[in-house]
Amino acid sequence: MDPIHQFEIKNLFPIVRIGTAEIAFTNSAVFMLIGLVLILLLMVGATRSRALVPGRLQSVAETSYEFVAETLRSIAGPEGMKFFPFVFSIFMFILVLNVIGIIPYTFTVTSHIIITISFALLVFLTVIIYGFWINGVHFMKLFVPTGIPIYILPLVSFIEVMSFLSRPVSHSVRLFANMLAGHITLKVFGGFVTMLGAWGLLGWFGAIVPLGLTVALTALELLVAVLQAYVFAILTCIYLNDAIHPGH
Repeated sequence: MDPIHQFEIKNLFPIVRIGTAEIAFTNSAVFMLIGLVLILLLMVGATRSRALVPGRLQSVAETSYEFVAETLRSIAGPEGMKFFPFVFSIFMFILVLNVIGIIPYTFTVTSHIIITISFALLVFLTVIIYGFWINGVHFMKLFVPTGIPIYILPLVSFIEVMSFLSRPVSHSVRLFANMLAGHITLKVFGGFVTMLGAWGLLGWFGAIVPLGLTVALTALELLVAVLQAYVFAILTCIYLNDAIHPGH
């Protein structure tokens, strides 16, 4: 009945010990590996035949590929397509992990802030490194909008810098909070169904409403899982566009 218990990270077996710290293989790592295997089966196994008339799995793989490619191209332009493997990998990994987490008795990897902030920092550092590598000091134009009167330019630049530095926080918390809140809500309503069902025939009738809400919330959570993967990917494209075209 505890809605937080589902997010507990459990050590399955130790890998290495460094001083007093132990690095262990956890249930989170298991589901990340499962997600990776599923993506490989979809993208490699389903497209191996390269059929002229694709089957269902090949259609899903090709649609996912084209969807991310078109999104990245429309936001960052043709120059942004060099980052397609990066964006596509993040999108598919988060999408698959989100969907896996909806299945009962599984583990929701993206409900942990350490995972989502790792993705966000990876994007953040990629933008900074690539931005300075390609544009040099001109990357700083990102913090100096054109057409701003000189007397308010310091204030606007300060706001732009703070907004830029807050990107990893907003980028990571949005995904983490949505997955965490959604699964807690599902657990609470599912617990109501179990509790009322234990009361016999009268409880079964009382469980109809929370059961219906649980089914509806499951469908909503599936939509949120897909939407949050899309939002994370599209924000990644926007941030990469700032590295490619600073000040535009």
